[in-house]
Amino acid sequence: MRAAIATGFATTWLLMAASGASAQQLIYTPINPAFGGNPFNSTQLEADANAQNSYRPNGSTTRQQTQAQLFASELQSQLLGDLANQVAQAIFGPNAQSSGTYSFGGETVTFTRLLGQITVTITDGTGAQTVITLPSPSTSSAGG
Repeated sequence: MRAAIATGFATTWLLMAASGASAQQLIYTPINPAFGGNPFNSTQLEADANAQNSYRPNGSTTRQQTQAQLFASELQSQLLGDLANQVAQAIFGPNAQSSGTYSFGGETVTFTRLLGQITVTITDGTGAQTVITLPSPSTSSAGG
C-alpha cells in the first residue's frame, strides 16, 4: 500500500516537472460597458435584465391585443387627433373664436380668450380638470 502511494506521488511529481507547470497573471476584464466592458455586451445585458424584471408599472400585465382591439385603439387615436385639430382651429385658425365648448365621450374641452391669453379647460367624466393657459397670438399685422 505504501509503495502504491509512493509510486502515485512520484508519477504526479514527474508529470508536473515534465510539463513545466507554470502560472500566468490573472487579468480582470469587466463585462458591463458601464464599467469599461465591451460596448457590444450592452444589448445582451439589457435583454437579460428585462427578462428577469418582474416589475410592471401600475400593476399592469403584458397581454397581447387582438386585431380588433388594435384597430379600435388606432381609430380612437385618429378621432381624438381630429377633434384636437378642430379645437386648435377654433382657437388659432383663420376664423378664431373668442370662446367655445366641445364635448365628447363624457369629457368637455372649453376655451376662452381673455386679456391677452387663452385658457383651455379639459374636464373629464369624474370632474377632474386640467387647465392650460397660453399667451394669445397677436392678431394685428405689422405694417402701415
